[in-house]
Amino acid sequence: MSFSRAGNVFMVVAPSGAGKSSLVNALLERDPSICLSVSCTTRPPRPGETDGKQYRFVDVEQFKRLREDNALLEWAEVHGNFYGTPRDFIEQATAQGRDVLLEIDWQGARQVRGHYPSAIGIFILPPSIESLESRLKKRGQDDSHVIARRLLAAGGEIAHAGEFEYVIINQEFSVALNELEQIVQAARLRFASQAARHAELFSQLGIAPGAKG
Repeated sequence: MSFSRAGNVFMVVAPSGAGKSSLVNALLERDPSICLSVSCTTRPPRPGETDGKQYRFVDVEQFKRLREDNALLEWAEVHGNFYGTPRDFIEQATAQGRDVLLEIDWQGARQVRGHYPSAIGIFILPPSIESLESRLKKRGQDDSHVIARRLLAAGGEIAHAGEFEYVIINQEFSVALNELEQIVQAARLRFASQAARHAELFSQLGIAPGAKG
């Protein structure tokens, strides 16, 4: 009897300033069993960021070598910087039954689906463009030119929200966090996840792969 991998792959996507990282960090505090896939990036660290925690910070030449060695599950250029997801970490974690969460952009999500068709896409929306601009300014991490560029790109990014299974509007943080947690819990109850996590029980009960009722 053959079932799929036990671990789920969650892809969280949002325009810059929508609160994606804050939501993901809060979710990981609530549920430490979820593994955060640490992406590689060529952008410089922001205040408070640590190499190997939020991102693995590499230079352009290092990134190109990873790409040429096929060590990245996906990669993209965003706002003039390169981002990529290491392949081996996700493969090992999901094979061990661990859920993995990726903070990526919509382009990367498309590439990940090519390898993991059952990956769960979650798009975080701001309540308005005005609130998005306000959050970017309050964050105090980018100058006015970068903020203007991010706002210009936000519309194009938001246009891809329809490619994702779930959409969360981050108007009230606590509500959005609860909704994100509910999506994770529901995904763990899907037939494929339960069958992989409890393969012995399913075998004893005579439940065949793909028998969804």
